[in-house]
Amino acid sequence: MDAPQDTFTWDDTRPPSSNVFRAIKDITFGSIAGMVSKVFEHPFDLIKVRLQSQVLDPTARFSGPIDCLVRTWRNEGIRGLYRGLPAPVVGAMAENATLFLSYNELQNLLRRLGPHPSSQDPTLSQLALSGAGAGAITSFVLTPIELVKCKMQVQMLAPNRPTTILSASTDYTAAATSGVASLKRTALPGPVSVFVSVIRDTGFRGLWLGQTGTLIRETGGGAVWFACKEFVGIQLIQRRAKSLGQQLERKDILPMESAIAGACAGGAYNLSLFPADTVKSIMQTEEELRPRGKGVPARSFFGTAKDMYRAQGIRGFYAGCGITVARSIPSSAIIFLIYDGLSRHFTL
Repeated sequence: MDAPQDTFTWDDTRPPSSNVFRAIKDITFGSIAGMVSKVFEHPFDLIKVRLQSQVLDPTARFSGPIDCLVRTWRNEGIRGLYRGLPAPVVGAMAENATLFLSYNELQNLLRRLGPHPSSQDPTLSQLALSGAGAGAITSFVLTPIELVKCKMQVQMLAPNRPTTILSASTDYTAAATSGVASLKRTALPGPVSVFVSVIRDTGFRGLWLGQTGTLIRETGGGAVWFACKEFVGIQLIQRRAKSLGQQLERKDILPMESAIAGACAGGAYNLSLFPADTVKSIMQTEEELRPRGKGVPARSFFGTAKDMYRAQGIRGFYAGCGITVARSIPSSAIIFLIYDGLSRHFTL
């Protein structure tokens, strides 16, 4: 499907200097939107990673997202729910800045290379292709940050910790008076320490452990995320334009329309390629939860996927999917609400 061409126009008469300011806008507005949304969604992301990380364990630590949330709160408190937050906040800022900058620049490139006049609004297929390209580019920025985040989010579950959560029947009353108390006096490694340890143990290349999963998720997900948001947003604007009898452009989108379109995009994004994210999370937390031993190479993306399928079948690939989709809907709505709102109020 192509975006309608008779209702919207694309301003391509800007001087070269405005392109620089537009890039600054994309970076700044994308960073702000990413930071705010990540603070909101981080506890849910932590639950998702912990559920994903137990797929290959013989005994599940948690029976589900609610059990994981309650027991994390009970044993680690509010700080536990926000464990590893600095890394994803930085990551969300870098991710959304890179996403929106790449997305808009790829749109301009495709319009110049396409058969239609450059002043014509890009088609939905061009928007999807731009989103895919933006996602692919962003994946290389995102993987090292997600690696640090995932490692920090499972620190309390590591076998060498005194507070290891072994199963859903663990007696946390006893743990609270022994292991947990001692852990409170022992500082866990922060994001910088984790980052440095990865480089020390595996070199710079090790920072991109799980890159295949991130690339698959971000490339396909980027296409779905942006295309869904643009499609739903255009439909809402067209409906309003028809009722008002006016000609409206994409930039005339209202806050509520941005939020609704963003919410739809968030749900579609996470449903589209969630299994790739699960494989990535297991790869990035394996060293903490299932140490391989010195000299044993890490499993590949497809090797990990095969082991997951043997352990839990298709179901294992969707561990934590429900809570991820639930948090991605408001989170994505926040991102586009902020980005579109700032773009509307600060026109460059």
